[in-house]
Amino acid sequence: MRDRPETQVEDMTVTLKDFYADWCGPCKTQDPILEEIEEDWDGRFDVEKINVDEAQDVANEYQVRSLPTLVIENEDGIVERFVGVTQREDIEDALESAGA
Repeated sequence: MRDRPETQVEDMTVTLKDFYADWCGPCKTQDPILEEIEEDWDGRFDVEKINVDEAQDVANEYQVRSLPTLVIENEDGIVERFVGVTQREDIEDALESAGA
């Protein structure tokens, strides 16, 4: 079983999808919170920034109707969805629940 390191596989299974738009004021408020978490958690999850104006198909797939929307996923699917500016503690709790 040496050829398949379990920890590396598990480390990369949590993703935070950040649905935003350049014109969205609350999105600009959310950005520094996400940047702090990303820095403090040091690679324990992946971040995908999705501009809804450029990726409407992805926004539709995730049924994004308001901005900002954060979706936290793991290999089992969506763990948590936040709509509107979300506090750091709530995001971190969801990341822990997802296994980050």
